[in-house]
Parts: sequence; C-alpha cells; structure tokens
Amino acid sequence: MFYPMMINLKNKKVTVIGGGKVAFRKVKKFLEFDCDIKVVSPLYVDKFESLKDKITIIEDEYKKEYIKDSFLVVASTSNKELNEDIAIYCRENNILCNVVDDINLSDFIVPSSIKRGDLVISVSTMGKSPSLSSKIRKELEEKYDEEYEEYVNILGEMRALVLKKCNDESEKKKILNEIVNLNIEELKKRRYEYENSSWN
Repeated sequence: MFYPMMINLKNKKVTVIGGGKVAFRKVKKFLEFDCDIKVVSPLYVDKFESLKDKITIIEDEYKKEYIKDSFLVVASTSNKELNEDIAIYCRENNILCNVVDDINLSDFIVPSSIKRGDLVISVSTMGKSPSLSSKIRKELEEKYDEEYEEYVNILGEMRALVLKKCNDESEKKKILNEIVNLNIEELKKRRYEYENSSWN
C-alpha cells in the first residue's frame, strides 16, 4: 500500500523517459504543477509538438546522465528491461521513480485526478482497475466543475477573515463549518458581510 500524500513540485526537476502517448499524458499533468520538465526519447508522438515551448525535449536514447540531477523520474518506455534499469538507478541514487507498467518497481504511483485551482481530488485503485479510477474521475469532474476554483478561493478568503476577526473559538468553528454548505452566490454575500463587520 502506498502512503497518500501531496508533494510540492514547483521548480523541481522532473524527467520523463519515453515519447509515447502515456508519456505525453504524464507530462501534460505535470505541467499543471509548475515543475521543470525534461523528456528523453529518440521518437515522439506528434502531440508533443504542442508542448515544445513548455518543456525540454531531448531526442536521444536514455542515458544515466539525463536523470542524475532529477528530483523525480517517470520510466515510460515500451522496453521493460530499460524501465527496470531506470528504476534501479533511481533507487540507488535516492531519486523518486515511477515505472508506468510496474507498480512493484515504483516508489510512487500517480492517481487519476482533477484540479480546480487549489482543489485537487485524486482516486486510485492501486492498479487493480485503472478503468474504475477513470470512471470515478469523470464523475468527479462533473460534480466539481470549473466554478469550484473560484469557490475554493472565496472559502480561503473567508477563513482568513473569520480567523482574523472572530476571537471566540467555538464560534469560529461553527462559522467555518456553516460556510461550506453555501453556494457561490451566498458565499460572496457572506464574504461582503464579513469584510464589513467588526465582531469579536
């Protein structure tokens, strides 16, 4: 069982070995988290053309020098032996590694997820059924639509206001529990009220 956690990848060096469709999906997801991405492969699917200004593309066979300074590596080639070699090198050099087709060689797995600003929801079946993970993710995408990015931001602003202006601990907890049941228009109205209030 893998320990569920979130990790800060901002400006971290992430290297993906492989230029296929799976590698493309991995890279596209990593781009949402502001990391420094390098992709190594002699061949690439055409979709990578759309990302060439956002990532470093190295058209070459895998070499250890390409991953030695990485914080995190994804082995996404069609060669199982090569993926295993990458995983072993990473383990020996304390580099986090994900092998896309072998959970047993991986230090971490990447769950199916949706991102709405600061709201990130992930789901995993530990590789038992990627189709189920995908199904649940699609259901979550429908329930938690793009509006939730603004919604979460307003909740954050209101929490800061409540913590700043309210000194009664039980009242703080009560208010914070109440506001998550409001819709976005009700939240905006309540935020205005809190911004202009001076309760203690």
